Amino acid sequence: CSSPGPLMSQAVVCNGMVYCSGSLGLDPKTGEFVEGTVADRAERALMNLDAVLRANGSTLDKAVKINIFLSSMDHYASVNEVYSRFFTQAPKPCRTCVAVSKLGLDAEVEIDVIAYLG
Repeated sequence: CSSPGPLMSQAVVCNGMVYCSGSLGLDPKTGEFVEGTVADRAERALMNLDAVLRANGSTLDKAVKINIFLSSMDHYASVNEVYSRFFTQAPKPCRTCVAVSKLGLDAEVEIDVIAYLG
């Protein structure tokens, strides 16, 4: 997963926490959306976030807050199915999931995360 440029950081570490920018379902090698369904792109977004967290001393297992942005609430069930495979143990992160009118690059799903270090 690469940074979209000088406008933002992929992650910032501050006071023992890692704050990650939103992740799309982009293949980190090609920069293109992964083929398949919105569920496939949600899975890739979560995998990308885990890689960013690992590069900054954390993992998705240490997530405390997750925001999910969908292009349509029609995607809610399929994204939840993927999400539930990543977060199986309690306590699960706090979470918000909303539909928005448009996401960058015409994405169907964007996910951001806050996790603790260690």
